[in-house]
This record gives sequence, structure tokens and C-alpha cells, in this order.
Amino acid sequence: SHMWLALLPGCRCPTPKTSYGLCSSLTCTMCIYHLPLITAVFLVLSIDNGFICDYELHELFKEANLPLPGYKVREIIQKLMIDSDKNKDGKISFEEFVYVSGVKSRDIAKTFRRAINRKEGICAIGGTSELSSEGTQHSYSEEEKYAFVNWINKALENDPDCRHVIPMNPNTDDLFNAVGDGIVLCKMINLSVPDTIDERAINKKKLTPFIIQENLNLALNSASAIGCHVVNIGAEDLREGKPHLVLGLLWQIIKIGLFADIELSRNEALAALLRDGENLEDLMKLSPEELLLRWANFHLENAGWHKINNFSADIKDSRAYFHLLHQIAPKGQKEGEPQIDINMSGFNEKDDLRRAEYMLQQADRLGCRQFVTPADVVSGNPKLNLAFVANLFNKYPALTKPENQDIDWTLLEGETREERTFRNWMNSLGVSPHVNHLYGDLQDALVILQLYEKIKVPVDWNKVNKPPYPKLGANMKKLENCNYAVDLGKHPAKFSLVGIGGQDLNDGNPTLTLALVWQLMRRYTLNVLEDLGDGQKANDDIIVSWVNQTLKEAGKSTSIQNFKDKTISTSLAVVDLIDAIQPGCINYDLVKTGHLSEDDKQNNAKYAVSMARRIGARVYALPEDLVEVKPKMVMTVFACLMGRGMKRV
Repeated sequence: SHMWLALLPGCRCPTPKTSYGLCSSLTCTMCIYHLPLITAVFLVLSIDNGFICDYELHELFKEANLPLPGYKVREIIQKLMIDSDKNKDGKISFEEFVYVSGVKSRDIAKTFRRAINRKEGICAIGGTSELSSEGTQHSYSEEEKYAFVNWINKALENDPDCRHVIPMNPNTDDLFNAVGDGIVLCKMINLSVPDTIDERAINKKKLTPFIIQENLNLALNSASAIGCHVVNIGAEDLREGKPHLVLGLLWQIIKIGLFADIELSRNEALAALLRDGENLEDLMKLSPEELLLRWANFHLENAGWHKINNFSADIKDSRAYFHLLHQIAPKGQKEGEPQIDINMSGFNEKDDLRRAEYMLQQADRLGCRQFVTPADVVSGNPKLNLAFVANLFNKYPALTKPENQDIDWTLLEGETREERTFRNWMNSLGVSPHVNHLYGDLQDALVILQLYEKIKVPVDWNKVNKPPYPKLGANMKKLENCNYAVDLGKHPAKFSLVGIGGQDLNDGNPTLTLALVWQLMRRYTLNVLEDLGDGQKANDDIIVSWVNQTLKEAGKSTSIQNFKDKTISTSLAVVDLIDAIQPGCINYDLVKTGHLSEDDKQNNAKYAVSMARRIGARVYALPEDLVEVKPKMVMTVFACLMGRGMKRV
């Protein structure tokens, strides 16, 4: 009954081996290297119904880190079916598995808990963080690790700077080691939001601990600048590869990239999702998640299938996915577009896992077998299924921009750089709900009230109306919040809010909303300086004076008069200040001087912003803000650098 084991690779345990390279022990119970692991995986695969199907054995050997060629797996299956499938039902029960393998109960006991955890996709690790007490256990999802590794491997497979870590093995802890030098994180940030990081600022050679620290600073501060919440993640956490923090950061970065084009101003064909009686403004208020759900239902309705309400419970049987794939697959009607046929034969498969596998085989024909395994679909993993659908949308939206409808396209201006910077700043502080649309998402003032707390203005939450709002009078509840937000700004915060009322926030008035938001961001920035300066008040004049004094002491020839100084457009003062704060960090061979073209100015600004982040300044401004000398954003750049400079001991 042990003959089928001869097809496995040889064990590495110290007991004498048979000619097959296996343990000579009659029952193989001494072999801790193979059988207990296979037993654990058997339990994982069969835990839903107590049986394992022949096709699942492929997964069993893969999970047990025993990669076998297909013909060997088929031989094992054939042998198992002959020797162990006693009732000839095409399934192998655990009792039948034990009969053929000779695994004893003590081995099962050792591996059962691991199997349960694996089935639930949860790994528990000991450790501490700033927010946790000594010995707290953090858990992380094996499914997420597997999905993210495969996504990153594909995204960076041709990047020469990542050859030292790519490809990663999704079944090991490669990922947590690979992020330790910061290069992969920087690359993934640039894939999600192109040109966020100047490649010239990434340290790629001679990776000493200090240089790695700089890369991780660059990655974290750049992640913050694109709207990731990184407040409780430090460079040390990433260098140590703390799984729950690494996966949390990676999900934010990947999600930002996946959602980038699920936005009306960047993808006008989304207007095809308008329903009767709606206008573009209604569609613009929807979050990317809501737009994805509407997109999926648009295609499901065309397929004659019922709508879904989520990407978890409603997609577990894979049938909605089958219809979605069939609808979005290219029909070959456009020039140069090959037709891709979706095989629907797996739709009627009775077993959920097998049906999910057949569905994913069809997704693979579209080049979209990413993020989910059959088990992730059947378990309804909401995060990974959301990513799967977002990737489908990005590759095959299958929407046509409406031409004949009465649509006011002038509404689709897209957000300005300033609006995007404010929105990313808010999201990086971890406000809830996530801000997708600056004005629409502030209309109940909940986010603004959270920002008041970030700038040390107390909020009486007993006075605040919280969702869900009643159907009747919902807007009145939101307006009351907005009035309270303006009152806090006028009195405790002492903002200049002349002519601004709660109604303006509730209406989403761009100019007046921005006036309040800017004062919140400015106060937040100045508070950081005051904390570093033992409570001494900071203002524009103090910052300018500090900048010029620091430049002078470092022997630099640059200086600034104020934040409107046109010479700032060259970024030379910023570059010199960075070098004054951390001497020798700037490669002046990369800095253009003399009479500069617009491209030269842009390149200097890109380098300056990335280098500021690399030395530890959390800069939210964009290179264009320096080139165009936008006083508000220029002020934040110099204030952040002053904060970094004051940390020097």
C-alpha cells in the first residue's frame, strides 16, 4: 500500500532509506519531512466536505512543496484510485488516505491545527508594534501574501533593478525579505502612480544599512504622498519584514493603482453606466468600489443574469463571473482585436471549487488570472475578489462612451493637482471614510471633524450626527455637522473663514471648501514644527529665516525671499537645503544649473521632491508646485524640510 509513495522525491530525514529514497520505517511515520505536511494539506483541501477529489491532488502536492511533473501526478492519482478509493466514488476520504499512506494519528494531531489555520488563511505571528503590548499576536492572510507575490512578480519581472529578489516564491516568506531594501516598494509605488518617485533617488547599489534606511524613508514618504495611511509603519518594520504591516501597505499601494482609472474624468466610457434619471454628478459621487459593482451588474444584466450586491457572498459560486467574462471578452469586431472565446461548459459543474477553477481558466485566456485562487472565490474573500474584478475592468472594460444622450460633459474636469494633494494628505492620516472625491466626500463634514482632531482642536462627538442618516432629513443632519465644523474653525481653531458657512461645505463649493481645507493642512504642518520647537509658534517668516540661515551656514549661495520667490522654480534652493540638512546626499551631477529650460526645471523639481522624502521629510507637494512656484505648496515643502532639519542632534 506504500508503493505510490515511491513517486515522491526522496525524504531528507536521517533514517535509513529504501531504494526509493524514502524512510525505511514500515509506516513512514518517522518521515517528518513529507507525510505530516501532506496530511495537513489533505485536511485543508477536504475540510469543507471530508473528501478530496482526484483533481485536488494536484493542489495537494503543490501545497506540500513537492512540485511534480504532470505525468507523475497522474500516475499517483491512478495508483490512489486503484488502491484507496474503496467505494469507487471518485473521491478519497481521509480514512482511505490513511489506509494507503499509513499515517498515524499522532502525525494528524501535530498538523491538524496548522491545517485549520491554513484553511482559514490566517497565520499568527508573535511580535510587538508601537500600538501593541508585549507579546501581542498579529495575524496575516496567507491568501493575500500569495496573491500579492504573484502580482508583483508579474509587474516587475522585466525590471533589472529587482532581479536580486524577483521572482519570489509565494509559498515562502520571500515577500517579507524582498521588501526589506525598499527597492520593490518604490517600484510598486511608481507602477500605481507613475513618476511619484524619481528613479535617480533610489539607492540600487552598495546597500548598507544606512542606504537601505534612506530607500525605506523614500518608499514610506512617497506612499504617504499618494494617499497611503502609513502613520504606524516605520522603516524598521519594513526592514524586519513584519508581515501584517508589509501586507497592509502593499494592499494600499496596489489598490491605488487598480482604482486609478475607475474614475469618470479619466474614463468617460463609464458614463455608459448612467441609469434613468441620473446625471454625471450622480455617477461622480460613487466610490471606485461602487462603480465596479455597477459595471459588473451592467454586464450581468446584458447577459440576462441577476445582479450581485457584493464581491464576496454573491460571487462564491463563480456563475456571475462566468457571465461577466463572457460579456467582456473581445468579440473580434475592432480592427486588430483578436476574438477570445469564453468556454461556458464549466458553468454547470456541481462542485464549487472545481467550477471556480474552470472559471479562472477562462479568466486566464484573457490574461486576467490574478489575485484569486479557486478557494478565494469559494470563500468569498472580499479584498482579493475586489482586486480580481478591478483588474478585469482595467483590461477589458467593454464600455462605449454614450454619444447621443443629453450629457453635460463639461462637468468632467477632473481634479486639480491641489485637490489631489489635499485628498492624499487626508487619506494618509487615516480618515474614515476614505476620500475619493474631495467635495462630495466632505459634504457631511465627518472627515473635516476628524482633521480638527489631528490639529489638536477638540471635537465634541456627541454633537455630531453619524451615518447611516435617516431617509427623511438626511441632508439637514449633514448640514448641522457642517455648521459645527465651521464654528470650530472660527473659534477654537481661529481660522480666517470670512464668508464661509456650513451650507458652502454641504453644497461642495470648491473655492470655500478649499479655503478651509488649506488652513487645516497648514495648521497640521505648523504643529509639527511647534512640537519640534518646544511649542514655539511657527509662521512663514520664521520658516524663511530658518531656510536662509541653514543655507548660509552650509556655505550655499542660494536663498529665498518668500514662498512666492520666482527663483524657487529652479528648485536649486530646495536641493541645497536638502544637502545642508544631510551633507553629501545630493548628487550635484544630476542637478541642472545656469539657464534652465522647462524640462530642466521639471527634472530638478522631481529630484528635489524625491530626495526630500528620502532624507525623511514627508512632502506632499508635487514637482510641478515648485516649478510653478505655488506659494501654499512651496510653504509645505520648506516647512517639512525645516521639521526634518530640526530633528538633527
